[in-house]
Parts: sequence; structure tokens; C-alpha cells
Amino acid sequence: MLKNVAAVLLDEVHPFELGVVSEVFGLDRGDDGLPVYDFAAVSAEGPTLRTHAGFTISTPYGLERLEEADLIAIPTGGSYEVRDYPEELLDALRRAVDRGARVLSVCTGAFVLGAAGLLDGRHCTTHWRHTQALARRHPRALVDPDVLYVDEGPVITSAGTAAAIDACLHVVRQEHGPEIANQVARRMVVPPHRDGGQAQYIERPLPRTSCDTVGDVLSWMERHLDRELTVEQLADRAHMSPRTFARRFQQETGTTPYRWLLRQRVLLSQELLESTDDTVDAIAGRAGFGNAAGLRHHFLRTLGTTPNAYRRTFRGPVRGVA
Repeated sequence: MLKNVAAVLLDEVHPFELGVVSEVFGLDRGDDGLPVYDFAAVSAEGPTLRTHAGFTISTPYGLERLEEADLIAIPTGGSYEVRDYPEELLDALRRAVDRGARVLSVCTGAFVLGAAGLLDGRHCTTHWRHTQALARRHPRALVDPDVLYVDEGPVITSAGTAAAIDACLHVVRQEHGPEIANQVARRMVVPPHRDGGQAQYIERPLPRTSCDTVGDVLSWMERHLDRELTVEQLADRAHMSPRTFARRFQQETGTTPYRWLLRQRVLLSQELLESTDDTVDAIAGRAGFGNAAGLRHHFLRTLGTTPNAYRRTFRGPVRGVA
């Protein structure tokens, strides 16, 4: 059970990324019945550190505090990708993983995990601007530039800035279940990220955009995910030719109508698996996959896990599961 969390601070730490970790794990929300963690900000380079924004941070905690942590988070810093790190810190991270603790990097914090050898042979990610540098510096790491975050065993790596929120909520979801994670998300006024169960790669749900021409059609598609939808039908609703509609859709959402529908249907399926007792067949029908076989196929292909395995992970045994 996750009880003890430490955030490692190096010089030029980014305040926002440190703030995300502190917000999720450092605030006492016990009055709302939410988990309370023993949280500490730990300095790896002296009691007073500069932030990337120009002000300083002081903390009484040193690296010895890592020895009792269940989760060690490493927020990003201004020059992490081109510097060396205290060997004492790298040793402490390796010992933590060896004893069963987890480590979580935010953005270029992944370079610290790489220096400790914890990315060797593991899938990982960082901010897209730094993925090539991470791969060059740590050639044994399996760097994926296109994902929001990666959870592989005890090592969790996330992309830049707000991706830290999703990665931290993912940890809360794993430890305490979706209801608690959703409550924390509501307190933070952020959308809960519905991740991919046992899959290593957690894809970002497609962003809401202020669409100029297809926004109304997107809203209609969301309300009718259970229907058989074709580009011709959607184009007709938008009063466009199918070719023009497909081009505008790609421009304004960054993906095709088919891929957009598939992702939204998978997200709806995840929500129903977590929050209802419906059978997999019933969920497949409501989400537009037709039957359980279709849902399993797309679930496995998209998330790397099955609907039943996802439900067991995030909701526990449920009545009436097909």
C-alpha cells in the first residue's frame, strides 16, 4: 500500500512539475475520506536549491529520506538532459527499486532514471522535445515519443508538464481504485484520465478543440457512439462532401473520423467497465462495438489488455460479467 512519497529536488527544478506531485500526494484530504500520504520534498544537492523560475526552495530533508519511501518522484529541471547527477542519488534510486519501491519521472526527470540504469531494457518516455536526446544518451532505453506516460513495473515515466497529472492519478488509481482517483481529480479540477489497464502505453484521449466546422458533428458523434456511422453520413450532417469533411476533420482534430470514433468508444467502454455491472456484451453494444468479440479485439489492440482484465484491475469482481 502506498503510504510514503518523496519528491527529489535537483538544482533548477521546475516549480509546476514539483507542484503537481505535491498537489496529488502532499495535500491532506483526509476530511474528504481520501488517502493521506507521508510526503516530503528531498534535496539531492544541499538544503537550498534554485528553481527554473529564479526563486529558491529550502527543505530539511536529505537523501536518507528516500530509504523509507514507497514512491519516489523526480520532477523535471532546466538542464537535466545535459548534466550529471550525484552518485548518492543514483545509488538511492537503485536501492529503492531493488526493495520494491516505485519511481516516477516527470519530463526530463527521466534522464535521472536513465543515469541510474533504471531505463535499460524498459519502455519509457519524456517530453517529445527530449526523446531523441534520451535515446542517444541511454541507448538501451526503449523510448517512445508518442505517449502520455509509460508504466512498466516499478518505473513510471511521463511526458511534459500536465502529463505529470495523468501519471500521478494513474498511481492513485492503481493503489486505491477509480473512485478515489476520480475524487482527487475533481478536487484538482482536472479530468480523470482513464488509462489502459495493464497496457504499458497509455495514450492521451483526443483533446477537445474549438472546431470551426466539425464541432457540432463531434458532439453528435459522442451522443451516438452506439450507431453504425459512416463518413458519408457524417459529411451529410456537416453539409459537406465526404472528401471535404474528411479533410476538415483531420485538420481540426488531428485524426481521422474512424480513429476518433474508435478512441471514444474505447474510453466509453472503460468507463462502463469501471462504473456498471453490465456484461461485456451489453457494454459492447452501448459503445458501438456490436458484440463482446469486437470489443475484446479493439480493447486488446488499443490498450494491450482485455475488458475483463481491465475490470478486475480497476473495479474488482463484478456481478454478471460475461
